[in-house]
Amino acid sequence: MVAGHWADTRPLKGNMADVRKLYDDVIMDHIKHARNYREMSAATGQADGVNVLCGDNLTVYVRIEEDILREAAFQCECCGISMASASIMTELVEGKSVDEAKHIAADLLESFSEEHPEHDAHYGKAAVLGIVRDFPSRRNCASLAWVTLNAALEGDEQAVLGG
Repeated sequence: MVAGHWADTRPLKGNMADVRKLYDDVIMDHIKHARNYREMSAATGQADGVNVLCGDNLTVYVRIEEDILREAAFQCECCGISMASASIMTELVEGKSVDEAKHIAADLLESFSEEHPEHDAHYGKAAVLGIVRDFPSRRNCASLAWVTLNAALEGDEQAVLGG
């Protein structure tokens, strides 16, 4: 990976201002240059997610071969936090086993509401999404992609937050 890219696994260091700047940079990069924002014609699973509190709608597509999540993509009509979270999610879970992808989703969902330094250290800059714990109204925005990914991996057609 390119140094400084969100998938860099070095722990986040610095004061809160540095972390917030990184948060802003990472989120804005994924909003402006969303990764894997597309419909996937070869998907082996997909789920539609909705955050009823803010009206975000998101579809997650997965292609699984031999229990490996070979490809993940999404499309949405959503806020920037939801879009950035989905973009980060697709890059983070591709190439992982289905169980590993579920574990990553569980860890990051937990980080959105409670501080878990071990998750920040393990997931590097992707864990910057955990800063939404300081903004409770945005937790569902960050969570939507991950909950919808779980639905797609489980063969469920829909995930609903805030209902």
